Amino acid sequence: MKNKIITAAILSSSILLADTIYVSNEKDNTISVIDSLTNKVTETIKVGQRPRGILLNNDKTQLYICASDDDTVQVLDLKTKKIIHNLPSGEDPEQFALTPDGKELYVSNEDDAIVTVVDTVNRSVVTQIEVGVEPEGMAVSPDGTVAINTTETSNFLHWIDTKTKKIIHNTLVDQRPRHIEFTKSGDRVWASSEIGGTVMIVDSTTKESIGKVSFKIPGIFKDLIQPVGIKLTSDGKYAFVALGPANHVAVVDAKTFKVIKYLLVGKRVWMLDFAQNEKKLYTTNGVSGDVSVIDVDSLKVEKTIPVGRYPWGLAVIPSK
Repeated sequence: MKNKIITAAILSSSILLADTIYVSNEKDNTISVIDSLTNKVTETIKVGQRPRGILLNNDKTQLYICASDDDTVQVLDLKTKKIIHNLPSGEDPEQFALTPDGKELYVSNEDDAIVTVVDTVNRSVVTQIEVGVEPEGMAVSPDGTVAINTTETSNFLHWIDTKTKKIIHNTLVDQRPRHIEFTKSGDRVWASSEIGGTVMIVDSTTKESIGKVSFKIPGIFKDLIQPVGIKLTSDGKYAFVALGPANHVAVVDAKTFKVIKYLLVGKRVWMLDFAQNEKKLYTTNGVSGDVSVIDVDSLKVEKTIPVGRYPWGLAVIPSK
């Protein structure tokens, strides 16, 4: 009986951890596929030039890839591991976000100062929206009514009505905003400012700042603390913030906006994504060419997984 209990526990643990992690390698023009059980790369897939943002479709059968230097969004079939078609885009797509129904993709085009709205079913451009200089971050609200784009040089969050495809408000934030994340309820937005060295929390109704997080790491020069990727736990407890060349991830109390802890990861930490059960957090570390694995319960870095050169984007799905 004891052996059966132990075996059942092992199997249960394996099921919980059985995720597949996809990582875009900007310098290698590849996607690394990681098995979370072995924490090793099981496959390397050749894709377009300078892949950055990656995103799963709603049924998790396809992976969208910002092939930035090819000025297109590639669609990777996750069963065959083949590129099955390209979606149109403006110049230099960097990040993107799907509407909740999966029918429209909002693409941030860095070199065009536009956001391209793509019909994912007909694979056609719905419209292009003029925004500020150097657009990067993209997010769509959980209810699908609003899309938000960050513009690095203009220092704005552009609020876009997804029905009219018009900008309805601009929120000024700290210098060089990069990434944005909605809370699960959609009532707040967290926006990182790389050069400002802060994360601002903005109320989705008033579109005004209601808080700001600053960072200070002993022994790290302030200008190296450059917030980029953000990931929020679904229970509203934590916000994890990648701090770029400071090589740390900040753990922030999502209610008080206070930093709880700094976790040392790889060099030039960029983007973040959770395991499906949110027990693990993965980070892409561009300069060291690896992915760090963080245990969310203990708030400790467990291991590092070598991938390709300049890992950038992350997407995680359950393995079959």
